[in-house]
Amino acid sequence: MDFALSEDQRAIAEMADGLFRDNCSDEQMRDYDLAAKPFMDDVWQTCIDTGLHALAIPESFGGSGLGMTELFCVLEAQGASLAQVPIWEHQLTACCLAEFAGEAHTALLEQAASGESLLTLALTALNSSGGIQLRLQSTDAGLSLQGQVGAVAYAAQAQRLLVLADSAQGPCLVLLNPHAQGVRLVTGVANNAVAVADVHCDQVTVAPLDVLPCAATEWLEQRVIAALASLQLGVSVEQIKRTAEYLKEREQFGRAIGTFQAVQMTMADCHIATEALRSTLYQLLYRLDASLPSPSEAFATHYLSCEAAHLVGHKTQHVHGGIGVDLTYPIHRFLYWSRHLSMVLGSSSGSIERLGNWLANNDKLGWKYDLEENQITG
Repeated sequence: MDFALSEDQRAIAEMADGLFRDNCSDEQMRDYDLAAKPFMDDVWQTCIDTGLHALAIPESFGGSGLGMTELFCVLEAQGASLAQVPIWEHQLTACCLAEFAGEAHTALLEQAASGESLLTLALTALNSSGGIQLRLQSTDAGLSLQGQVGAVAYAAQAQRLLVLADSAQGPCLVLLNPHAQGVRLVTGVANNAVAVADVHCDQVTVAPLDVLPCAATEWLEQRVIAALASLQLGVSVEQIKRTAEYLKEREQFGRAIGTFQAVQMTMADCHIATEALRSTLYQLLYRLDASLPSPSEAFATHYLSCEAAHLVGHKTQHVHGGIGVDLTYPIHRFLYWSRHLSMVLGSSSGSIERLGNWLANNDKLGWKYDLEENQITG
């Protein structure tokens, strides 16, 4: 069985890698930090010029109509360079709208594919301890939103947001204009320098066509997990690569510290974590592109992504010693990104619990857990 990327996919990966590395060097990242911009608008424009911003958007709306595997090729490269651009947020919002409400939003999707409009989303409330704090209410005047959504990436810069609201039918996605009457934004910056905003809604009128069916929530969540894991894989692999180079140069007791067995074992653990994530992510990408059910694969991928973020982030930071906490040295940015990515959809404990619940209620693998007997049965 051949797990290699196709020639076209490798070409996309190489183009994305070259684009991001040319525009996201350590010096350019320091300049970006000082500029305090919401995102790298020049890099985003280059993504638009090359079509990377619309790879997964259907061809019928002006995109390239490619799959999650092709988007993975771009996101892995983005993670390795820490490029601050809204590639996955923009495309997955557009893809979800195209899948579940395309005809009603043709003009918006065409603008998204051309780069005229920026779209973003927020699913954090799915696994938040506070639950969904935005309510979709039905009144005599129609549908309205009441409540808030916390830390929506690029909310102040986007033309539309896809947010999660609680409704009488269950959690559903709602397309929201962040500049509509009754919407108030409280802007801020996430720990990896991404521009975010808390979105407060006070009786915001919503058109019925802007409310997606409940099935869209699971569809989108699985693809968001794949996107976040793709970014995390890029972040972690580059983190390991840079650390390995440092360990060859840093000497202690007259030897490069990379020759110490404890350090070698630490880095081996990091490599194992990324390869476990890679294999699980590849399976999820395949199933998503084949339109196969992927709930358990998504939960497992999210768990391994969060675990890799923590393990690789902290172990590579640790072996750098004192220089690792020097903000003029670039390794800290990778830790910030890892911490941010692992919090976007909740912690690893939440995903492993959801995976356990799924396994307890699905005996398609040939076994099931008997709660009364407290044992696994065939």
